[in-house]
Amino acid sequence: MIDVSPPNRLNDEYIINNNIASIYNQRPFYPTHDTKTMHEIIPGVYLGPFTAAQRNILLENGINHVICVRQEYEAHFQPIRNDPAIECLTLNIADNVTENIIRFFPRVRQFIDEALSNNCKVLVHGNKGNSRSATLVLAYIMEKFGLSSSEALQLVKAKRATVDPNEGFRAQLVEYEPIYKARQILANGETSCDSRSKRKCEQLTETVDYNVIQRPPTPDTDIASETGVRTCEDFSDHLYRLLRGS
Repeated sequence: MIDVSPPNRLNDEYIINNNIASIYNQRPFYPTHDTKTMHEIIPGVYLGPFTAAQRNILLENGINHVICVRQEYEAHFQPIRNDPAIECLTLNIADNVTENIIRFFPRVRQFIDEALSNNCKVLVHGNKGNSRSATLVLAYIMEKFGLSSSEALQLVKAKRATVDPNEGFRAQLVEYEPIYKARQILANGETSCDSRSKRKCEQLTETVDYNVIQRPPTPDTDIASETGVRTCEDFSDHLYRLLRGS
């Protein structure tokens, strides 16, 4: 049986074992409620509002990669366009509880990893830098350091206190934990994973479709679940059962 349960808290031993001690070496933290500036969440990864995505500000801070989160009607919130000095990834995401943001997590992870591997810095911004863009950063940190959604939120809010993903995004972050852990188990080829459990992990990663992850439970979906439609909570339980071999 594979234990994929997250640790109860971010103790010092856990931090050191997961190579994120450097993030906490800047103690004491002084969380800021300033929404008009960007903040470095982990080395090389910044989170902030669209006002931080000004060319002079970016280059002064050595940032040459930007993830812009917006909707079509917010296109004027995108200051960086076709700039050869700055690589920009634009994502069309609405800030509402039914938006399927989980489908963007792998793409964001790849973009940030490629930037960091080339010693570049990345700014992830939306309108205010508190919900959509924050959720993308939270998902990245979860997978990067093996954290639960609550642990990642604790870390990010220590740097940017205004971070507050909507309820739908929070639910999808919870959904993402068993998904990324299953992928890591397969990638690492853990010896503790017997053939039966490993095959279940493979089935999980093969069959998960980010485009059909159920939206957060609402009164309507609760009623629908009685007729056989899965809610997010049902789906999460199903993923955990697959991973644990039960």
